[in-house]
Amino acid sequence: MRPTRPTRPVRPALIAGGTVTAFAAVAGLLLVGCNTSSEGVRKEGPAQPQSAAKADQRTATPSTPPTRRKVDAAALIKSDPKISDAVKKNFKPCVKNQYPVDVIYGQLTGGSRDDVIVNILTCGDAIGIGSYVYRAKGDSYENVFSSEQSPVYADIDRGDLLITSQIYGSADPAVSGPSGEDEVTYHWSDGKFRETGRTHTDFSKVGGTDKSENSG
Repeated sequence: MRPTRPTRPVRPALIAGGTVTAFAAVAGLLLVGCNTSSEGVRKEGPAQPQSAAKADQRTATPSTPPTRRKVDAAALIKSDPKISDAVKKNFKPCVKNQYPVDVIYGQLTGGSRDDVIVNILTCGDAIGIGSYVYRAKGDSYENVFSSEQSPVYADIDRGDLLITSQIYGSADPAVSGPSGEDEVTYHWSDGKFRETGRTHTDFSKVGGTDKSENSG
């Protein structure tokens, strides 16, 4: 069976006072993960694999390299009126004032500053319960995309937004055994994200073979 993508990272990234660290649940150690790929994407937290997207749907690179400004993800979430009350109510520190978030910086909307993806995770299993994209607006950030259909995980793939969700049937065993997975690609165009591709994968219970369907 393929690894369950929306539950990544395996270790949730914890943010305290604007500083993001990764919490190693088994070893009990605090690590700082900061990975930069060739496409300019920086993740605060454990490095994550990326899925392929259509090359002709990449966001154009601005003539002036974008600047990257570190954000206080916890404060951003708490002050965002577009986030549901249910998510905000359960958005609490895992350890003291450390919040379970995975923060990704990179170019999605072609702005002068990097966009920010914030994935809210559960403390115990690092399951994605909400994914949000923030675009720089003046000295602040505005929410330009939200998904709260858990389990969900947002990532940047070749300048496009990739949303991964797992599908569970009535007979699927808890979090470890989803029966399928949806990957939806969005491209920024005319001031909004537009869906440009969708892949559904059925996890075969016989022979360990996946069956995938593509659209878009």
